[in-house]
Amino acid sequence: MLLTEHGLYAASDPNGFRPLVVGTLPDGGTVVCSETAALNAVGATFVQDVAPGGLVVVDRNGLRIDHYTTKTELAVCSMEYVYFARPDSEIHGVNVHQARVRMGKRLAAEQPVDADIVCGVPNSSLSAAMGYAQASGIPYEMGLVKSQYVARTFIQPTQELRERSVRMKLSAIRPVVAGKRVVLVDDSLVRGTTALQIVKLLRDAGAAAVHLRISSPPLRFPCFYGIDIQSTHELMAANHSVADMRQILHVDSLGFLSVDGLERSVGLTTAAPHHGLCVAYFTGEYPTPLDDYAATLQDELSQLNIKVAEVSA
Repeated sequence: MLLTEHGLYAASDPNGFRPLVVGTLPDGGTVVCSETAALNAVGATFVQDVAPGGLVVVDRNGLRIDHYTTKTELAVCSMEYVYFARPDSEIHGVNVHQARVRMGKRLAAEQPVDADIVCGVPNSSLSAAMGYAQASGIPYEMGLVKSQYVARTFIQPTQELRERSVRMKLSAIRPVVAGKRVVLVDDSLVRGTTALQIVKLLRDAGAAAVHLRISSPPLRFPCFYGIDIQSTHELMAANHSVADMRQILHVDSLGFLSVDGLERSVGLTTAAPHHGLCVAYFTGEYPTPLDDYAATLQDELSQLNIKVAEVSA
């Protein structure tokens, strides 16, 4: 996005990795932002999603939406639906909360377990936990509460800060979880920092068993499109089998949503690969050409992925 003396300019990359939407205010003003939730917050009316390769111009002549390239292919970052976006936002016509509920329902079908309660990790996992409870018939409970004054731990710059933030922001409700077999639903498993701390919270509160269910596939590959995941060394699923991760995290069982389950849960109506989603973090299939270093790394990671799959099997 660029603001000059002549006007406001905003563009979407040729794959539309990040959402970009346009709205109008009652007084005729124009709003350009990343989520429809921001339009609602300022009382703006949604106009449209900016398509991949789209160009928005707001100047003395008003609003114009054009494109700067036709060489495009939709590949929205799947983590927008899984984790980043607010649940009250819509991305290309898909409500984020409802997509996450569908993820939870598919997760329950793919990774069932016998348990007493389902609880989600506040806040981005609550929708998926609701879906898991609905599909499984296991009661949903608020087993964890979150302080609203601590930032997201995933984006903290160091491991020490991430661990400290988890301890500060979450606590278990002992009367809810004590003696119960708990299905703990989280949206993703990256470094394992958050999951390890939360499992300990539930164990210390008296949980009889903790079954960890992740409403996205195992995250094994780095991101070259804006997420701070630059190396496989920090990715738990890139270095351990599911069985090993279960032992490291001290959970009674561990299950992930499949890539197909994620794509179908989001449900973008498009003929683009992976139903218009970028799932490179899970598959290693990047939607854009990579430079020589990244291409070499991709080859190495593909071999690693094969080895991890063999161990998991």
